[in-house]
Amino acid sequence: MKASCSMFSQILKLIPRTDFERIVKETGAEYRSKGLSSWSQFVGMLFCQLGRAHSLREIEGGLKSCEGKLAHLGIEAPARSSLSYANGHRPWQLFERVFYGLFEIVAAKVVGKKKFRFKNKLVSLDSTVIDLCLSMYDWAKFRRTKGAVKLHLVLDHDGYLPCFGIITEARWLMSGPPIKCTSRPGPSSSMTAATTTTGCSPNGPQPASISSPA
Repeated sequence: MKASCSMFSQILKLIPRTDFERIVKETGAEYRSKGLSSWSQFVGMLFCQLGRAHSLREIEGGLKSCEGKLAHLGIEAPARSSLSYANGHRPWQLFERVFYGLFEIVAAKVVGKKKFRFKNKLVSLDSTVIDLCLSMYDWAKFRRTKGAVKLHLVLDHDGYLPCFGIITEARWLMSGPPIKCTSRPGPSSSMTAATTTTGCSPNGPQPASISSPA
């Protein structure tokens, strides 16, 4: 019989289920919980990100539309009320540890294929706006009816993985008060024109610490 595997399940294979369950126990994420498992919550929220779902209703509807294919993911389509409760009450430390575990696995495997003619490591600095619900995050006001934060990342070109990140208000401009970014000494940097005036915390002007060495 010809075996088939969805791209979504291939991504989930990067996260060993046994390691995930171990972290669940260590963080007490399912202490006195019933019904929705932490794995189902994780798969649902990952589907939200990859499928660009903008609400719990879209997550629920999207997973239910392919309910017959969810068995190989080890879940059933979660109800939006259960997902909402889990998101509000389960410890975020679970997913932080899952992220760092996955980052270590991927970082050990990936190697940049393209060699640059630099003596030092090449990194890039850029930023992107992440939309938030203004009614839930009133401190993140961006526009009249929109909430958001801005994520600034330093990308290491050896494997194209982030090596530094910081979150600021979405209204913060790269050409405004600088953010002080620290990194290992010696990397060559590739920045957009707007980032050449930066250095990374709105604590006042400071020289950028990521720069091409003399």
